[in-house]
This record gives sequence, structure tokens and C-alpha cells, in this order.
Amino acid sequence: MGVEALARLEAALEHEFTDEGHLEHALVHRSFCAEHPEVESNERMEFLGDAVLGLSVTVHVFHAYPDLPEGELAKIRASVVNAEVLAEVASEHEVGAALVLGKGEDASGGRSKPSILADAMEAVIAAVYLDGGWDAADALVLRLLGDRIRDGAAGPGGDDYKTRLQELAAREFDQLPRYQVRAEGPDHSKRFFAKVSIAGVVRGEGDGRSKKHAEQAAARAAWQRLVPDVSDDERAPMPARVGADGGDSNA
Repeated sequence: MGVEALARLEAALEHEFTDEGHLEHALVHRSFCAEHPEVESNERMEFLGDAVLGLSVTVHVFHAYPDLPEGELAKIRASVVNAEVLAEVASEHEVGAALVLGKGEDASGGRSKPSILADAMEAVIAAVYLDGGWDAADALVLRLLGDRIRDGAAGPGGDDYKTRLQELAAREFDQLPRYQVRAEGPDHSKRFFAKVSIAGVVRGEGDGRSKKHAEQAAARAAWQRLVPDVSDDERAPMPARVGADGGDSNA
């Protein structure tokens, strides 16, 4: 295991481990254990991390979206608690570089395989839980997935300002919005900044930890700026849902 890769991952997780052995264990793939039978793989930690992840997201969406029925809450949870999203998050935080793999798995590109990355991400969540308890693990899950949860909660009207803005632009300007997005920061901690233009004029700007969230934030700024210029009966003033912090969600 590369010391530098492990240090970068720990910094990206924003959790200082009391016992780094938890994190090291979370990164041991079973292919390594096949070559070193005395070493335990991260599979038990994957099991624990899956449960911690699911509970953290469930509790968050339950409180953040009090008006949504069970079925809609389940859809939001499913939009982030899945292997594809976990693999994306693992890639963003360079989990692959820190993995401990068998020689064959390493040579065949195991560090970038979505299934391995997703499982390792669950194990890493378990490592933070074992090291720092529920509060640390819950905070990590929301740092990793908060923007994606808000994106998953966006639907027609509601929090989906891109849809609102598109409908408004088509109606008022006979044109569709155009988005420009740039990214700043290292791969494991990128921040995205978006501008949205209509009829060649920048109407709003926003940022977020994903391209989609930055576009939603820019669309919200543009929509709120343009709506006062539209007559009351032309507006679509469906209120944004209240987020966990008491403010309206900007997803």
C-alpha cells in the first residue's frame, strides 16, 4: 500500500484516523488475500459499511424531505445508494490508488473496476464508523453524497430549477439556456462552477461538488432573478422543499 496514496485518501475523507489500521484494512481486496492467506480482506467491512451508508442516507432524507411519501424517499435513497454512484465517489477520492490488490488483479486494471471501487467505498465508510463512531461516519456520508442526494430529490417543479428555467426561457425568450461549467481543485476534491446564459446574456452563476449540482445552483439563481420580471399568473412558483438546515434546497 502506498503511503502517499493512503495519506491523500485520508485527507480527502476529511477524517483524521485515530487508528489507521481501520483504513488500511478497508482497502485490502480479496485478490491480495488469495496470495497472502494470513491477511483478512475488506469484505466484512463492506457489509458493515453498506448498513451504515443506508441508514445515514435514510435518516437524512427522512428529515430533509418531510412532505415526501415513502415511495419517493426510497427513490432518492436508491439514486445514491448504488454501486455506480459509490464507484464514482471512490474514483473522485482516488480510492483506487490506495487499494491493496493481488498482482493479477492489479495488472488487469483492478484499481479502476467499478465493482471493486464500490465495495471499497463501503468498507471505507465502515472504517470511519469504527474509528470515529456514528457522528463521524454520518458526516462523511453527507460530505460524499450530499450534492447527489439533492440532485436525486430534484423533480419536475420542486427543486429542479433547470426544468423551471428551461420552461421560462422557452416561453419568454424563445431560446433554451446554455451552461458553461469549469472545475477547480484536485481530482479528489473538485469544485464545479457554472454559468447559465439565455439569449447571450449570463443570467445566473452557481457552484457545487458535482457538475449537475453547479448547473442546478446557476439555474436557481437565474430563475429567481428572472421571475420578478414575469407576471404573477405566468410564474410557476412551486416552493422548493425545506432542507435539513431549515433553508430551501438549492439542488
